[in-house]
Amino acid sequence: MIVVTNRIKVKKGMAAALAPRFTRPSGLDTMEGFVRVEVLLTQGLDEHDEMNVNMYWEDMKHFEAWRNSDDFKASHKRPEQKDGKQEESPMLGSEIITYEVASVKERTSS
Repeated sequence: MIVVTNRIKVKKGMAAALAPRFTRPSGLDTMEGFVRVEVLLTQGLDEHDEMNVNMYWEDMKHFEAWRNSDDFKASHKRPEQKDGKQEESPMLGSEIITYEVASVKERTSS
């Protein structure tokens, strides 16, 4: 399994409002090899907000298929305003980090 983290810096006060966009129903739900997505909000930052969007995939091949899909492109398109202009992005920057899951321990029942 792999974990792909998109570390996203956004304007102060925006992360909590944006987080549900990453977990709403979408084409991602039916992508082969998709396991789950979670959004973590970094605590204690003063100048900006930061979200870590962790996507769990069976392998890199399935993640790459998602990145090349029409659903991916549609989910990353900025919404248009009523006057036809694109909405201003709250994003300040992002970084993709990929991990291979090497070991896992989960709580056992007592």
